[in-house]
Amino acid sequence: MKILLALSTAALLSAQAPSGDWLHFQGNPQGHRFSPLKQINKTNASRLKLAWAMQIDKTDKFEASPIADNGILYVSEPPSDVSAIESRSGKVLWRYKRVLPDSVAYCCGRVNRGVAKLGDLVFIGTLDAHLVALDAATGHVVWDVEMADIKKGYSSTVAPLIVKDKVIIGSAGGEFGVRGYIAAYEAKTGKQAWRLYTVPSAGDKATETWLGDSYKYGSATTWVTGSYDPSTNLIFWGTGNPGPDWKGDKRRGDNLYSDSILAIDADTGKMKWYFQFTPHDVHDWDATQVPVLVDEMWKGKMRKLVLFANRNAFYYVFDRETGEYLLGKQYVRQTWAQPELDAKGRPVRLPNTAPTPNGTVVYPNSPGATNFQAPSYSPQTKLHYVMTRDEGGVFYSGDDTYKEGSWYLAGRFVSKPGEEATGAIKAMDFTTGKAKWEYALSGASWSGVLSTAGGLVFAATGDGDMLALDDTTGKLLWRFPMGGKAFANPISYLAADGKQHVAIACGHTLFSFTVE
Repeated sequence: MKILLALSTAALLSAQAPSGDWLHFQGNPQGHRFSPLKQINKTNASRLKLAWAMQIDKTDKFEASPIADNGILYVSEPPSDVSAIESRSGKVLWRYKRVLPDSVAYCCGRVNRGVAKLGDLVFIGTLDAHLVALDAATGHVVWDVEMADIKKGYSSTVAPLIVKDKVIIGSAGGEFGVRGYIAAYEAKTGKQAWRLYTVPSAGDKATETWLGDSYKYGSATTWVTGSYDPSTNLIFWGTGNPGPDWKGDKRRGDNLYSDSILAIDADTGKMKWYFQFTPHDVHDWDATQVPVLVDEMWKGKMRKLVLFANRNAFYYVFDRETGEYLLGKQYVRQTWAQPELDAKGRPVRLPNTAPTPNGTVVYPNSPGATNFQAPSYSPQTKLHYVMTRDEGGVFYSGDDTYKEGSWYLAGRFVSKPGEEATGAIKAMDFTTGKAKWEYALSGASWSGVLSTAGGLVFAATGDGDMLALDDTTGKLLWRFPMGGKAFANPISYLAADGKQHVAIACGHTLFSFTVE
């Protein structure tokens, strides 16, 4: 199941270890996507130039965010390949290619969002639902374990999260009626340490939130990387939509633990608390956004907080030790619920907003107010930068019968006719749930956001222009046309020669920029 290409260990080993590594998918385990580097800053951002560009040989969406360690970038390529790249030049040092079964339908898109690294191993979750450990110096397979059966509709597209000596990984396949899970594997051996299912089992009281046995096909997959808090030893991970997507009559009830954030003991996999954002979701508003963990003042008291900009158009703040709901505010246009959440953070749903056979217009559209685009948090400005989307959708209900390994949707959606989706980068003040500033985009973007100690915010527009903004005002400082569509998140790192770079995948190319 593997082919090794372009091996160059001599070049790999010659790189010097810089201090500005990007070692986790979000930069740090807490989900900040913030770089402490400041060589590139407000005074010289206008002088950013393209350092190098590396093209992939696939036409699938390039959604991956690299990690950077010891002068080497490691990035996944669609659908389940990995490349090691010299950070100064963009030269490919080795490439691992995985051969996938072609007789299986995959949900949902032949993509991969990134890798993880611990010591001398690089980890990737593959589209055929395996977790693979590669030798970081050569790309050779060290171990390969099957996580789930692809014939049942399972796949894996999420970047793993390293927690101590374990590799934490989620599942995809939500539109196939699978049973979502989060699992931990021993990094050295690939042995499973624990598995937490996100849909309850028979005998669990939470099955009462599902009609009959509909929980068996409940989905709630976990296809975006969560966060980890060492101080509480808790993993925070968002879950996806219930199945089937569009017809709630088949699964009446709140449908736990879909569309939720889960707080999980990192050692045992036991759920400590949860919060459900959209009970009985019928609009496909997965809550798989990135939980951002901060220790900040809240009403005069230092607290451990979780910040969560949700796909359903509400912005939330929680106490991450207890799960206490602290704040919820609408931050993007929505027409499905009252503007104010109730005292416990539960939405008050408006009538006549569910999908129908003839279609129902609702804001936001199924892609949501935000989606898998990574947000960023700057400890300098104490602002939470979020890529947002404003668009209406027409939601249709239909009928569907569960069949293992097949689509299980019971309806569909389309964008509201005659209206173009727009977007904005919003700098959210977590104490109020309101934006301090926003930078409007002409169209919606699938790019994530990066903030830096140099006082900059980086992201890409929907048509592929890379931007650098002032982190306190949102003023545009630099723009570069990359000539493709961005579906990935930017990072910043020190190259082997000690120069700071900013890198992002756009179109079918990985771009890296620096100040000359």
